Parts: sequence; C-alpha cells; structure tokens
Amino acid sequence: MKKLLLSAAILFGSLGAFAQGGLGYGLRAGVNIPKYSTEIDQTKSNTGFFVTGYLDAPISPYFSIQPGLSLQNKGTKWKPTDDQREAKESIMTLDIPVNAVAKFPTTSGNFFVGAGPYVGFGLSGKYKGEDNQSKFENDIKFGSEAGNDLKRTDFGVNFLAGYQLSNGFQINAGYGLGLTNLSPNGGSIKNRVWSIGIGFGL
Repeated sequence: MKKLLLSAAILFGSLGAFAQGGLGYGLRAGVNIPKYSTEIDQTKSNTGFFVTGYLDAPISPYFSIQPGLSLQNKGTKWKPTDDQREAKESIMTLDIPVNAVAKFPTTSGNFFVGAGPYVGFGLSGKYKGEDNQSKFENDIKFGSEAGNDLKRTDFGVNFLAGYQLSNGFQINAGYGLGLTNLSPNGGSIKNRVWSIGIGFGL
C-alpha cells in the first residue's frame, strides 16, 4: 500500500514539473453501477459510488494526461440459488488511473473523451445475504492463496467522457474494464463498472 501511494506521488510530481505551471486539478464524484463478469451468468448489477481527485497535465490545448486517485465502491449482486437468496458483495478499492484525454472546445466549454490504464488495491469488503435458514454478513478476505475470497490487486482499462463548462463544472460518465482475474479459487471474476457523476475542474 505504501509503495502504491509513493508511486502515485512520484507520478504526480513528475507530471507537475513537466506541465511547467500549466497543471490543472479536478474532482469527480458520482454513482457506480458495478458487477462481476464470471464464466457463468450468476451476477447482476449492484449500486455504489466513486470519488476521484485528478491532475490535468496539458500537452496541448486539445490534449492532456490526467493521473488520479480514486476511491471506488465496486462489487456485485449474486443471483438466487436453490439454497440461497440474493446476496450482495460490496468492495472498497483505491484505484490509480492514468488517462489520456482529448478535448473539443465549444463556445461554452468543451467536450472530453479519454481512456487509460488503472491499478486498483482492495481495501475492504462485505458479503451480505440470506439463505434458507438465516441472514449472514462476512468480511471479504483478500489474498492470492486458495481459501481467500478475492485477490487484492486489480488491473484494467477505464474510459471516460463528458462535458465541462467554462466555469469548471462538468458532467461525466465512465466505464471500467477489469482485466485481472480476481478469483484465487479457480474460475474467473473480473470487474465491470459503469459510472455517472458530476465534477469540477480548474
């Protein structure tokens, strides 16, 4: 975790020096609609949230690099089975995205689209549900060994688009495509996250 934050700090500092005073800042927050992609269709969308702080390092008036730190609420809902009713898995992660963003100016602001990789680090998680006998709630165990629930580190690609007004207010939408198999017990579990939110950029 400390290495992850140190790497982010070095990246932010390097981009700040590169931008030579043209560095911008921003904050985005909103609703996540996550689910897991699995080998068999056992999941459906959950509801969560995200809060993202980012830097905007301009390469030109129409293009910039945006690294960020993002608190993400991910997870899924598991569909009912014969011996269990619907269950909910809620995961908190700290993601570090680095997006390449193109900007298209208009008279009142600019449209923007972007994409880039992210690395995510699982912080905590809960698994809640109800079987035929009782309700239950368990903490998610992170690790790569068999017997754990999820691997802690995720890697993927995210996409974003939106519109920012001249005063800095913006609306945005995004999609996170997890590429890491998070299952330590065989099979396949990968993150899929839609998001929509608002933000402000300087």
